[in-house]
Amino acid sequence: MMTPALHAAVETIMREASDRAILPHYQSLAASEIDNKAIDDLVTVADREAEAMLTERLAALLPEAAVVGEEAVFEDASVMERLKDRLCWIVDPLDGTNNFAAGKPPFGVLVALADKGEILGGWILDCLSGRFCKAGLGTGAWIDGERISARTTGDEPPVAAISTLFLDPEAREKVRAHIAPHYRLVDIPRCAAEQYPRLVTGVNDLSVFNRTLPWDHAAGVLFLNEAGGKAARPDGSPYRADEYERRDLIGAASPALWDAFAQIVAQIEQ
Repeated sequence: MMTPALHAAVETIMREASDRAILPHYQSLAASEIDNKAIDDLVTVADREAEAMLTERLAALLPEAAVVGEEAVFEDASVMERLKDRLCWIVDPLDGTNNFAAGKPPFGVLVALADKGEILGGWILDCLSGRFCKAGLGTGAWIDGERISARTTGDEPPVAAISTLFLDPEAREKVRAHIAPHYRLVDIPRCAAEQYPRLVTGVNDLSVFNRTLPWDHAAGVLFLNEAGGKAARPDGSPYRADEYERRDLIGAASPALWDAFAQIVAQIEQ
């Protein structure tokens, strides 16, 4: 299924959505074109226009596949159920919406293809730079047509991008007390379409995600794993798109870095 033709078609669709539905609104949004879905969770006219375009085009590309889009799920939570028993496109039409609404990078488009929760393909577009990442299950990872292998920063201590945004005060204190001494903590980009490439290209060594919704992580997890890094649940179990109720995910530029970090996390929880 993950043929060169399919990869090329998905890339074309994503670039057209970026060019036609996202970039025309960049740094030109009116206040009326930005809404609050929840605290610190925005949606813009660009999100909605891009999702409509991606949904239509991806559905035509594989008519047998359902489409699970972030904004569609916001309107009807039952759409998520499609992930459990059928082939599905998973769409984040504008990842990094808060950045986009503020008129700054990074932001991008994320698309994945999963069959009954197993992720088969993943695609990540950086709208401003045009960088395009893709991966197929068992076939490797690529950036702009070049096969890529994940590399670490080489720094000591390793570089960890860890968000405490969605943690309670007790959990934040555990991060400061038990994790910070072993790593150099850096800010997160608030954009999975940027964070996963950073773990592959030697910018960051580790990242921890608390919310693990499929449109944010399905494409990136496959991309990182296929590049030779490691993304998995803290207990070592694989990330699946149909387990969207679960929290917590660790991504690392190498399996060794993942193992060392997971061991620290396990000790915290004892």
